[in-house]
Amino acid sequence: MTGENIIFYLLATMSVVFAFLSVTTRQIFRAAIYLLFTLISIAGIYFWLQYEFIAAVQIVVYVGGIVVLIIFSIFLTQQTGEKLPIQKIDRKIFAALAAFAGFALTMLQIYQHTFFETDELAVTPTVQNIGNKMLAVDNGGYALPFEVISILLLAAMIGCIVIALRTKTETK
Repeated sequence: MTGENIIFYLLATMSVVFAFLSVTTRQIFRAAIYLLFTLISIAGIYFWLQYEFIAAVQIVVYVGGIVVLIIFSIFLTQQTGEKLPIQKIDRKIFAALAAFAGFALTMLQIYQHTFFETDELAVTPTVQNIGNKMLAVDNGGYALPFEVISILLLAAMIGCIVIALRTKTETK
């Protein structure tokens, strides 16, 4: 096993472990911190793949944006020490089924995709080429995923506002 493999497996294990901890902990502040570590380890995988721009965007947008927004909303509502309520069994079953369905869909897509090996890069990884590719609407463009990420950021902001607006009578 080479050093590159060890680094990849270490970063992948860290991201999976912290993701599991972020969804299983009952303390909301710890969940936010575990999410922070998950996103940082994913940025580490991008750095390992030598996609520095994507790693920087990962850190700035997700770590610097969403996680900090979540942590501020937790601090603003004074809910840092409170534990989240124990979820009912039907919610746990539904969450497990949804996670399994997402995993099965992902594995199906990976299985059906035809991977090919090439020595040539599809796009030279410069900021201008990545920007042109992200905003292109033609066959090789990424305008739709770019807009989906915008909706994800909007949903995260709305979720933080909902957490911040919760009154103390609703939490008891």
